[in-house]
Amino acid sequence: MKHATYDKYPEIRIKGFENQAWLGWKAIAQAIQARLKSGEKVVLTIDCYPGVRADELRAQLIAHLKPALAINADVARLSEQHLHDLLAQNLTDDRVFGVLSCHQLHEFFCPDKLAQAQREVNEASGIIVIYGPGASLIHQGDILVYADLARWEIQQRFRSGEMGNWGANNENEDILRRYKRAFFIEWRVFDRHKTPLLKRADFLLDTNTANAPAMVSGEALHHALQQATRQPFRVVPFFDPGVWGGQWMKDKFDLDPSKPNYAWCFDCVPEENSLLLRFGDVRIEIPSQDLVLLYPRPLLGEKVHARFGAEFPIRFDFLDTIGGQNLSFQVHPLTEYIQQHFGMHYTQDESYYLLEAEPGAEVYLGTKTGIDPQEMLDDLASARRGEKAFDDEKFVNRFPARKHDHFLIPAGTVHCSGAGAMVLEISATPYIFTFKLWDWGRLGLDGLPRPVHLEHGAKVIDWQRDTRWVTEHLVNHFEPIAEGDGWREERTGLHEREFIETRRHWFSKPVVHHTHGGVNVLNLVEGSEALVDSPANAFEPFVVHYAETFIIPAAVGEYRISPYGSGSGQTLATMKAWVRG
Repeated sequence: MKHATYDKYPEIRIKGFENQAWLGWKAIAQAIQARLKSGEKVVLTIDCYPGVRADELRAQLIAHLKPALAINADVARLSEQHLHDLLAQNLTDDRVFGVLSCHQLHEFFCPDKLAQAQREVNEASGIIVIYGPGASLIHQGDILVYADLARWEIQQRFRSGEMGNWGANNENEDILRRYKRAFFIEWRVFDRHKTPLLKRADFLLDTNTANAPAMVSGEALHHALQQATRQPFRVVPFFDPGVWGGQWMKDKFDLDPSKPNYAWCFDCVPEENSLLLRFGDVRIEIPSQDLVLLYPRPLLGEKVHARFGAEFPIRFDFLDTIGGQNLSFQVHPLTEYIQQHFGMHYTQDESYYLLEAEPGAEVYLGTKTGIDPQEMLDDLASARRGEKAFDDEKFVNRFPARKHDHFLIPAGTVHCSGAGAMVLEISATPYIFTFKLWDWGRLGLDGLPRPVHLEHGAKVIDWQRDTRWVTEHLVNHFEPIAEGDGWREERTGLHEREFIETRRHWFSKPVVHHTHGGVNVLNLVEGSEALVDSPANAFEPFVVHYAETFIIPAAVGEYRISPYGSGSGQTLATMKAWVRG
């Protein structure tokens, strides 16, 4: 079966606002210029997500507007050392893990310098431009532009050495430490800051591609996001190589053959992925987190929003070890541990669903019955010191892994996927909270030892997850739920300790689903093509292809999935996840 139909750049097409989107600096400058009244005092505020290229903004937009006064908000920011001292407790000395920040952006600015900038604005006349992260702290703007940037693009700029963290000259610092500072501090603080700004912004500026910006009016943006909450949609997947990565995705998804491998695909992680909005000839890329922040209730549903706030709690991603190596042997923190040590609300419970598996593929899951926990920890410590290899055969269960198997992994369970597997990982979304216990003696792609967090891991391993318990509770617990003409539904998990429910539907004819007031996330795990439509014609029919993950917002209600196109005549299957009530 040919799977290169996988859409790597899914878009949401928006009708009726084509004249409210602009491409390129010239058109953007003209659109903004049209709002500036000649001869009158007008303050244009261009607030920015950290990482937006200020030099390009100055040269390509602000210079064209010929302002009487231009102020970069950075002039009022605290010094690098002051920021470091303020954030030391959140940054920690750890290379990977920090503590989630509850700071507000104004804490990162000097009150006297803000006041000085405000006086300059008050005393000036004509066109005044204030720009940069935190610009609206100086003036709310008679015209407000918000310049946004996707988190994946921020990470590429980190990796290239183009930029360090906001307020820090650390372009050459370890990439894991820069990512940590962004994840635990910058993105939290700036998401809090930008949410009320996006609600009233006159324009959103897409700055993801150098010298190729796009802009959309605030009205058009909100129309597009509201439309997204009433229809199926996909976020933009991104792919990344890794030391253990495989070759399956490279072939099936038509990826860059020059890359050594692809380890990960983040196919539905709204906190990290982008959303593409198409307005005629103009495509706007925004962080999909913007949709979560601005319209959480119709997207997530009342109960999910009440429980998680403006956070998308379900994550689908791919782990490819076909032609690759074992994942790191790891464990995720218990809920109380992640709350007390890192300030997160909930932990990373997860599961492995096997999209594909080579003969002999295995999943490592739980400890063997009767082992001595301290002996295993001592063995792991010896392995970390380089004295020996970890004796996994002595301490850890291995289960055969076959296509369409499902392994449940509540937090506290030691686990990893072995080589030769294509895993659809269905999990909660805390994202980076993996405590590596053993990494098979490997270096990372950067040539540095991969971090092992045995001290954290030793405190959260649930030693009751032994051979018998894991077999009885976590391996292939399929339960028939319902069936009809041309379809059947099976419960596949997750474990009772996990808040995500999963169901598999096999179908050769249309099958009707319902969100029941909560967001649904699905992946087409078997079959080449399917159609998602509304029995009430409430949204445009939506085509999905093999292995694509798609989101059904809570507000959609009833929807139907049918074999379609090249999938007609096949027996297809979806995996569906939602938050248990």
